[in-house]
Amino acid sequence: MNRIICFALACTLFSGISISAHATEPNTRIVLIAGQVSHPSGQHEFNAGCILLARALNEHSNLAVQVDIVHNGWPSDESVFKGAKAVVIYSDGNDRHPTKGHEQTLDAMVDQGMGVMCMHYGVEVPAGPRGEYFKKWIGGHYEGGFSCNPHWTAPLEPHSRHAIARGIPMFPANDEWYYNMRWAKPKTALDILTSTPTRDRINRYIHWTPAGEKKLETRQTLMWAVERPDGGRGVGFTGGHWHRNWAIDDFRQVALNAMIWTAGMEVPKDGVTSLPVTKAQLNENLDPKKTMVHVSLPSDADLNQPAAEVVDFRWPGGPKK
Repeated sequence: MNRIICFALACTLFSGISISAHATEPNTRIVLIAGQVSHPSGQHEFNAGCILLARALNEHSNLAVQVDIVHNGWPSDESVFKGAKAVVIYSDGNDRHPTKGHEQTLDAMVDQGMGVMCMHYGVEVPAGPRGEYFKKWIGGHYEGGFSCNPHWTAPLEPHSRHAIARGIPMFPANDEWYYNMRWAKPKTALDILTSTPTRDRINRYIHWTPAGEKKLETRQTLMWAVERPDGGRGVGFTGGHWHRNWAIDDFRQVALNAMIWTAGMEVPKDGVTSLPVTKAQLNENLDPKKTMVHVSLPSDADLNQPAAEVVDFRWPGGPKK
């Protein structure tokens, strides 16, 4: 079956979603690529997360925008990109990244001004040619053995003067916040969300690197944006591990603002409007896993988890004991 599922079809398959009401207006098109099934239930819910975000823009935002979803990786029919102003990728990275093997195709679209936004694991690709593409497209990327990805509660500080931060106050969220990106030189990215990782805020270490440890107690970039010489825009957002976080209004809104900005649209002065996400909606369209969980709404307990025991340095291909 063709893996391209535009939102007109998604409304049939997934919870009664409909196309934007702006049928008579020239809608700006965004293609949202959801990655392959990944991780335990409630984590890396790319398909369900993309449906929530697309619904918010298509149905709630009152903006002249049309979001089409491609499920489970790179589209088998690349005509879905025709006329699109931006591609947003929410997926696994490295060898499971949807762009793997399609870099030249996306790069040609970027050269024509296509906006690119990558979220969570979707910001990770290896150093070398693939990393260089990401430095061009979005200004930087997660690099294994250099960047790190602990789970921690980040008090998020938005860039007060950037359009992506419109309507966004300071707010906390517990996520697998990646930090210490590998930036283009000179750095082209502008910090949009920043926070300071500390031992007491980290509740789980995943891949832990010397470079990441050195950056403890220093302000780190968790969302960034670039305006490229080709006229297009790029965004990286390291949050999105926990599906529950899409129910945090500020967390969801900053991602929606970024999607609109990446497509070259004007972000409303108070940010993109969307309706609250309910517990029932969080649990719609979850990928089938061997063990399914019922996703709860975010709570204060998420923000106040005890600090994890410190671990030795570890990452794929890293030091062996």
